[in-house]
Amino acid sequence: MAQQATDQATTLKPATESMTLLVAAVIVHDLENERVVLIQRGPRAKFAQGMWDLPVGKSEPGEPITQTAIRELREETGLVVSPEDLRLVHVIHGARGVEAPNGFLTVVFATHHWTGDLSNEEPAKHAQVAWAPIKGIPSEFVPTTASALHRYLTGGPDVSVDSWESDSAAR
Repeated sequence: MAQQATDQATTLKPATESMTLLVAAVIVHDLENERVVLIQRGPRAKFAQGMWDLPVGKSEPGEPITQTAIRELREETGLVVSPEDLRLVHVIHGARGVEAPNGFLTVVFATHHWTGDLSNEEPAKHAQVAWAPIKGIPSEFVPTTASALHRYLTGGPDVSVDSWESDSAAR
């Protein structure tokens, strides 16, 4: 039996052509002031120019998803979180995306603890980075992460799907 598994592993081709893109997003939630951190995508963003979004980004090869979340948050906002302060709150499974023709999986974390001062660390990509009051979330928001944020804030479902032919029943 073990020999069969070894033989099969050596004949399999890498799946990089069909891989799902792994993405992390972070909801920085200031409970005391009832606000969250948002980024506004700039005019040179690869998609959703001018729309608001959570701090979000792609996982690097060999990088654990928690490290992706920590790295992207720091790179985009200057805020620093520890892995133990991240709580898994939502998963988005998209059938396709701008840089993900074979789909994407966005793992959304929330944190109530961070250090650093909020700043736009990537001005070439983002028009602005800001605290937004929970009761004043902009309507011009990337739909998938807007749904994840809303579901987090209201205690809604932990999983959402996007652009699947049968996703209307799963939403």
